[in-house]
Amino acid sequence: MAQGNIPEKLSQKQVGDAAARHEMLYAGRMGGARAVFTFMDLSGLDLSGRNLSDADFTGAVLEETNFSAARLDSASFFGADLRRANLTQASLRRADLRGVCLRGANLVGADLYEADLREGAIAEKDKYGNLRVRKHDLGPAELPAALLTSANLSRAKMHGVFAQQADFSDAMMKDCRLTRANLRQARLVGANLENADLTGCNLTGALLTGAVLVGTRLDATVLDGADLNQTLTSAPAGHQPSSASLEEMLDAHVRWVETDGLEGKPADLTGVDMRKLGSLGARHLTALIAPGATLYGLDLEGSSLQGSNLQGADLRSTRLVGVDLRGVNLVGAKLNHADLRDAKLGPLLIADDRLLPARLDDVIARYADFRGSDLRRARLTGGDFSYANFSDAHMRDTDTRSADLTGARLPMFFHQMGMAERAV
Repeated sequence: MAQGNIPEKLSQKQVGDAAARHEMLYAGRMGGARAVFTFMDLSGLDLSGRNLSDADFTGAVLEETNFSAARLDSASFFGADLRRANLTQASLRRADLRGVCLRGANLVGADLYEADLREGAIAEKDKYGNLRVRKHDLGPAELPAALLTSANLSRAKMHGVFAQQADFSDAMMKDCRLTRANLRQARLVGANLENADLTGCNLTGALLTGAVLVGTRLDATVLDGADLNQTLTSAPAGHQPSSASLEEMLDAHVRWVETDGLEGKPADLTGVDMRKLGSLGARHLTALIAPGATLYGLDLEGSSLQGSNLQGADLRSTRLVGVDLRGVNLVGAKLNHADLRDAKLGPLLIADDRLLPARLDDVIARYADFRGSDLRRARLTGGDFSYANFSDAHMRDTDTRSADLTGARLPMFFHQMGMAERAV
């Protein structure tokens, strides 16, 4: 036990033994015990990859502790000191992070779904039985200069957090509650804040370039000096034909495809915002011309888009399950969090027995789901596929030169063939 207000410093062996017993308990094995590190000092220790879900770190000193890739779901970090801690790719789903200090912490790729990061204070009884607030060196709910790029903060509770100069680039922040939060000079480039509540939030000088602000509440939000270039809002983006004319164009395109050009005519949807359609599932849209189009969040499951030109299109959070995308041009497209399970992205056979490969050069496809998809001969050069899931994908002769595969889940043969070395 700690003496006075000085936390007990634990050794790597003590912490490792406690973690092992916790994992035994979690697995239902005899001899297990819950890990309880309340008000203890674990600074600088290594708990990477450990399963510490439901563990208790209340008030613990965890400066520079390594939690990378650890499972910390529903764990309690109430009032803990996590300054400069390594939480990269850690799972903190529904964790209690009230009152924590995450100054300078690294949470790149961490999963904080429904985590509670609100303000908090620890109270303890004095000798007369009265509650008093325990004092800390740093204030509660601090995230200044924290790295949260590509983190999942969907439905997280972040009322009043202090996150000045924090980096939330490409973070998933749907339905996140950030009322009265201080995000001065924060970096939210490409962050998805769909239906988030930013009421009374201070975003002075913040970078929101390319962020998704669809349905976002911005009542009394301070945006002085904020960069809102290329943000996607509920307002129409780019060219916006009426719903009726858009449907007519697509119907004509479908007839053109199904009659081999005898009826209808090909649709040119360059730069068109197609979100009002909601669903394009199971449609024959072969050779669609739609570079720079906005298809954010659309349902295209089971449709045919082989040979289509979708260069630079916005397909973030789009459902593309089982879609025929053979020979597609997706150069520079946005595919963050897109669902491409079982999609056909192999080569398209064209005239004279020539094969047209699918082109995904320079795409941004963080957290995209490619499970079971066919990517044979596809070109992924220069693309950002950080944390994408390629499990069970067919990737023979896939060109991944200069692609960013940080944290991506790759097929077993991909490693066995030494192909991962091509992704530099």
